[in-house]
Amino acid sequence: MHGDDTVRAAVSVCLPAFLPACLPACLPACLPACLPACLPACLYVCLSVCLSVCLSVSLSVCQSVSLSVCLSVCLSVCVSVCLSVCLSVCLSVSLSVCLSVCLSVCLSVCLSVCLSVCLSVCLSVCLSVCLSVCLSFCLSVCLSVCLSVCLSVCLSVCLSVCLSVFLPVSQ
Repeated sequence: MHGDDTVRAAVSVCLPAFLPACLPACLPACLPACLPACLPACLYVCLSVCLSVCLSVSLSVCQSVSLSVCLSVCLSVCVSVCLSVCLSVCLSVSLSVCLSVCLSVCLSVCLSVCLSVCLSVCLSVCLSVCLSVCLSFCLSVCLSVCLSVCLSVCLSVCLSVCLSVFLPVSQ
């Protein structure tokens, strides 16, 4: 039991000192690898593996069973919370940005294209095609960027808070 106490003490002293530096370094490395293939079904598994490897390398002095258990619990909570928050925020932001950009671009393009032909028929077809293409592209780019940034920030904050609750600094 004495060995477990020593490991726990080392983790509780070491982790809060290094975690703020390690999480921001590990999350940007892990998220791009995990997001495209995993959202949302296996994001937890992918991040769990990726962050465990990344953090255990970064925090080799502090690596322990308790860190793995705490990381697993915290990831489960944080991925669920952050996915919910980020999907909601990013869908809303991306939709509003993309609608605004695409309407402006498509109106400008379609008006200039359709001036020389039957305006009403051309405009409805042109706007329909243009908006479909523009929104599809814009949403995929905006959502990808927004989710990557939002999840990185949210998970970094959430995991730092969660792990500090489970592994408080020993007095």
